[in-house]
Amino acid sequence: MLAAIQPELLLFGGAVAISLLAFTALILAPAMGSFGRAWEKAMAGVLSLFVLAVLVVIGLGVGLAVVQFWPEISRLFG
Repeated sequence: MLAAIQPELLLFGGAVAISLLAFTALILAPAMGSFGRAWEKAMAGVLSLFVLAVLVVIGLGVGLAVVQFWPEISRLFG
């Protein structure tokens, strides 16, 4: 079964898992631990999800820029 999955999908899946683990450990857990009331913790969680969304959008933007300008980038380093 594992051999039927393409290696790229395994790599991307691993990257997603590591990224979500890092987000949870470095952003979500400290934000939730900083507050005592339930509604404060809930709002910290919601705002942390906005932070996650912004990080995803920035990553997609940088990735798309690299794909778009790859010929120029490769000439700089080639």
